[in-house]
Formats: sequence, structure tokens, C-alpha cells
Amino acid sequence: MALTHTILAALSVEPHSGYDLLKRFADDNGCFWRATQQQIYRELGKLESQGAITPQVIPQEGRPDKKLYSITDAGQLVLKEWLSEPSRPTPVREELLVKVMAGHLVEPAMTLQELQRRRQMHQGQLEVYLELQVQRCEGFEHLPFAAQCQCMTLRRGIRYERSWVEWCDEAIDWLSGRSPHG
Repeated sequence: MALTHTILAALSVEPHSGYDLLKRFADDNGCFWRATQQQIYRELGKLESQGAITPQVIPQEGRPDKKLYSITDAGQLVLKEWLSEPSRPTPVREELLVKVMAGHLVEPAMTLQELQRRRQMHQGQLEVYLELQVQRCEGFEHLPFAAQCQCMTLRRGIRYERSWVEWCDEAIDWLSGRSPHG
């Protein structure tokens, strides 16, 4: 999967500006794709030059004009072709798990601190996702299909964050019971 497909998927639901996309990537899309402002705007430029998206320029007073991007028929075709391909699992490269695996080499307090920091991070993201779920997924069965698809993705993000919080709690409990030297 490429950033191209993620942007096209977002634009297939509704038009967005580059800034709107950046905010979505920080919020609900963050559960499956992260991108910087530079990456998003570079990709928007490529997609526009390929005819996959088209901008609508919206004048703004005292600020630069806003470009609201929409997916074109050509962009939908690119997205549909990609959707028809089998997906491949992403390899796991999780630094924290390696640190826990090698935790016997340092004082337990060092690993414990890292686990607590990570738990706090995942708990914070979980709270963001839960709030988005309340805002966007109320009355799920009555939502349009496109909105239901987004809600299902958000639910996966919630489960991901919740599982991290639960695992961190388990690891913190285990490590808290260890003496400083084993």
C-alpha cells in the first residue's frame, strides 16, 4: 500500500484540502497510516499531474487560496485496481518488544519506565479514537456504507490501541514484581 492509495481512499469519500488530509492522518487515519505534511503535499502534486485528482481553488481573505481536491474517474480506477489486489500483512518491527526482550541486561526500572511511557501514549491515542467513534459512528447501522467502512477502520484502531494498553499493563505488573537484580 502506498500513500497514493490512502489519499485516494480519503478523497473517494469527500473532497479534502491538503490541510484536511493532514488532520485526518493525525486523527483517525493515524490508526493505519502516518504521513508528514511534506509527503501529503508532494503526493497531491503527483496525483494532480497524473489526473487522478482535481483541485477546486477556493479564494480566502487574508490567507492563501485553499485547494479542495476531489478524486477523478481516473483516480477511482487506480483505487479500484488496487482494491482488487490481495493485501499483504505488514512486517512487524516493534522497537519496544526488542527492548523488553533484552530487558534482562538493564535495571528493571529502565524498562518499566519505557513501558509506562508507551502505555500512556497508547492510552492517549485510544481516547482520541473513542471520541472519534462517538462523533462519527453513532447509529452505525443507519450510516451510509462509506461511513460504516470508515467506522470499521476506526474500530480496528481502537482494538489495536486497547491491546497495547492491556499488554503494557500486563508487562508493567510483571516487571513491577521483579527485584532490581533479577
